[in-house]
Order: sequence, then C-alpha cells, then structure tokens
Amino acid sequence: MATTDERRDPLLGYNFLVSLIDSRPGAGGALTSFAVSTAGQRATAGFSEISGLEGTMEVEDYNAGGVNGGALKFPGRFKWSNLTFKRGVVARRAFDDKSDLWTWLQGFIDGTGVRKDGTITLMNEQHDPQLVWGWRRGLPMKWTGPMMNAQQSQIAIEQIEIAHEGLYVIQGGGVVGTAIGNLVNPIS
Repeated sequence: MATTDERRDPLLGYNFLVSLIDSRPGAGGALTSFAVSTAGQRATAGFSEISGLEGTMEVEDYNAGGVNGGALKFPGRFKWSNLTFKRGVVARRAFDDKSDLWTWLQGFIDGTGVRKDGTITLMNEQHDPQLVWGWRRGLPMKWTGPMMNAQQSQIAIEQIEIAHEGLYVIQGGGVVGTAIGNLVNPIS
C-alpha cells in the first residue's frame, strides 16, 4: 500500500530574514497583516545570529485541602526572553537607511525613540518563507559594540538586545505571496 506522507526534514537555521517597522500607536503594536514573500519582504538589517525566541509560562501551585498527593498546578503569566541580534559592523550607511542599530538606540537617548514591531522569517534552501515569528513593541534595551584586538583578524561584531511585549507566529509562513491577516497563538 502506497503512502502519501511526504518526508519533512527540519529547517536549517542559517537562512533567515529580519524586518522592523515602527509600532503604530493605538494598534497595540501587533502586526495585523504581513505579506509573506521573498519579493515583498525587505530585510531591515543583515544579522549573523539571532537568539531569544523563547517564552516561559509561570506555573502557580495550589495546595488544596484533602489532596495529599501533590499540589494542583495552574497557568500564570507568560515571560518573554529578550531578542538578541548580532551582526558585523559596517561603515556608516546612507542618511535614509533604517538599519543602523545605533541610530535606533540614539533616538531613545534623545527622547525621540520609536518602538518597533518586527518579524523573523525562517526560509528553506530555496529562500521560500517557511516560518514567521513576530514581536510587538520592541525597545532597544542594550547595544554592545565590537570587541577589538589588533592581534586577531576577526570581523567586528555589534549586537542589540530588544525587549518586547510578546511573540507570535504568523499563520501561512510557508505560503509565498499571500497576505496574512490571522495570527496564530497571539499572546498578550
């Protein structure tokens, strides 16, 4: 008997795209639609490493009277890890280039900073989007400049750590060219 199940190999973690947009006031910062297309997406900045796609739910114990076998467990608040992006330092870009991490941080230092919503799109080897994670109302909470050492010939790496108000998965991440209006598992 023939099976129609297709082998599904895990995605490789090296082919991804990061996009940042200004959070809209009054919209709760959530992306309500997003075109998932390699042609429609424009990378905000190139990064060599991303970490922090992580969330943890607190669990509350309740010691109920007469239940001596253990405590009852109830869901509590969700905590999100900060996102950390690392990339090679490049020379100053054009004035209208929004990928300069220091400029985003400097806006908050000057009192004119704008929160950013964003997406991380994981693509397959053919550069087709497969999974899309989004975050809401990001703040650049920490910037780290490159370590420099005249005795080594390594790339100068800067990193930025972004605090945010929640991660979500955008449904249809594997459908190229489709506008997405539904969020899967939005966590407030």
